[in-house]
Amino acid sequence: MSEHETPQKPPSRPITLERVVEVLEKGVVQAEHGLMRYSSNYTFLISVAFEDVTLPSVYKPQRGERPLWDFPEGTLCYREVAAFLTSQELGWQLVPPTVLREGPRGLGSVQFYIEHDPELNYFSFEPSMIPQLRVMAAFDYLVNNADRKGGHCLVDNQGHLWGIDHGITFHSQHKLRTVIWDFADQPVPDNLLADLDRLCSKLEDPEHAYRRALKDLLSGAEIRAFQGRVRHLLRTRRYPQPGSGPNYPWPPV
Repeated sequence: MSEHETPQKPPSRPITLERVVEVLEKGVVQAEHGLMRYSSNYTFLISVAFEDVTLPSVYKPQRGERPLWDFPEGTLCYREVAAFLTSQELGWQLVPPTVLREGPRGLGSVQFYIEHDPELNYFSFEPSMIPQLRVMAAFDYLVNNADRKGGHCLVDNQGHLWGIDHGITFHSQHKLRTVIWDFADQPVPDNLLADLDRLCSKLEDPEHAYRRALKDLLSGAEIRAFQGRVRHLLRTRRYPQPGSGPNYPWPPV
């Protein structure tokens, strides 16, 4: 496949999440289809092939990350992976499969590309999306998402909500900026609190695989702050309210 060919669509037959991760980790980058528009950092659409599966994916090389004054340089790709692992550990499946690996332009994050309607985003969602948005609002607080724009909320062909662009998450200081304030000060659903309770136990176990994985992706201070947010949500049992500082990302879409 040449670099000018259109990337293949996701497989039409069912494929497990474990298989997607395996392809992303072990596959060969067959083609780089070009830069994705409107990205703050260098972001490429690529095709990754392993055995009989080829997947369209989003590649964000570490050296293409724009320096930020408040995040350590070269860490955004690690945070992308930490967000995926956290979503999976909670059982929420909000973040597309994401791995850290070498690519054509060096180390970076590689994320499974979600087929979606680009005209559809948070600001045009139907009320039927509210239950899934409640999950995303809780997740964004937990990972301290500093950039939940409306366009970072994608809906796939099965109506499942996905969140993308988690490079500026997990800061040790409060950074939450999101368009999803619909549930401020409302009770967090009991089923989500149960998931949080299980996550809290895993975070407190230094030998748990998830906790060990986070140590390779985040600083000790960031992990401790993350634990603090988990405990806070379990204690208050309510969604956070906007604070005195900036609460919305810009631009909002």
